[in-house]
Amino acid sequence: MNLRDNVKSAQNKVAKEANALSEQMLALPVGEISRLALFEDIINLEIGDTSLMRAKSLERQFDIRQLYIKYEGNNPTGTQKDRIAFAQVYDALRRGYDRIVLATCGNYGVAVSLAANLAHLQCMVYIPAGYHTDRIAEMESLGAEIIRAEGTYEDVVRTSSEAALKNDWYDANPGGENTPIQINAYAQIAFEIYDDLRDAPKFCAVPVSNGTLFAGIYRGFVSLYKRGKTSRIPRMIAASSTHKNPIIHSFSKGFKTCVDLDPAKIKETSINEPLINWHSFDGEEALQALYESNGLAYHISDKAMKEMSALLLKVEGSKILPASTAGLIGLLKANEEFELEPDRFVAVLTARD
Repeated sequence: MNLRDNVKSAQNKVAKEANALSEQMLALPVGEISRLALFEDIINLEIGDTSLMRAKSLERQFDIRQLYIKYEGNNPTGTQKDRIAFAQVYDALRRGYDRIVLATCGNYGVAVSLAANLAHLQCMVYIPAGYHTDRIAEMESLGAEIIRAEGTYEDVVRTSSEAALKNDWYDANPGGENTPIQINAYAQIAFEIYDDLRDAPKFCAVPVSNGTLFAGIYRGFVSLYKRGKTSRIPRMIAASSTHKNPIIHSFSKGFKTCVDLDPAKIKETSINEPLINWHSFDGEEALQALYESNGLAYHISDKAMKEMSALLLKVEGSKILPASTAGLIGLLKANEEFELEPDRFVAVLTARD
């Protein structure tokens, strides 16, 4: 398969100040508290605080008022995955590991490779043998060791986790003990939206794959509401590739638990690959977020994502990875279906093209 879960325009660069902090870390032993403080400074400099832009051209075209775009392509490697990658590397440093391991089809591997490079940790990236991504060269340039393993992405996650357990390496894969770390990292997106809007939007729409991003943003808004910062919790909109995501499938069927799909029926394309899974590692958390927020879920076609990516380039001047537009398309579908009253609406775009 020639799959492209990749961001073509990412530079994978950080500021001169961040590199200087990384150099200071090199002189300190693993586990030293000062190393943690320096890496935390790098995170504060480089990760998050992505832009929230009002998309007036889309408002006019789709007859929706106060539509905001949260653009995660501003992160160093071009996707939201930097948020969880740097959080996992920080945890590895805190626990005294010198090697970090994960499975990826592209974007997460580059993000962890960059974070590990700055933290001076060895990084091992497992990639399904049948997958191709142009981002392998980027991982290698950042010092990562690439290991090809047989099976689907889900199979390779298991293989890499077993290797980490056997060899006492840090396991940065989704699910399990890492779920709280990654959900907390993604909760920062909700906090940043609040910082700009000073309240929660009426709806927040998010592309869905493993469910971690979706669950994390929701949990962030719940925290804000319980702390008295916002007047409401937004209704969440989840969107993913048509009939290729367990979270969307389970919600549309009214299931209270996230049910796996048949792997044999999942067909990857160059457009949908970042979104699809037969098993979503944090599917239960995402499904719970949908039910608790009285949310909505939509199947999105490759054609619709490709067309929306082209439209965003034309009317907003932004190069967006097609799969990253799924949430936005879901929000516009909801507006078409329910004729949403004027309010504030946020769609998260997860990666640049």
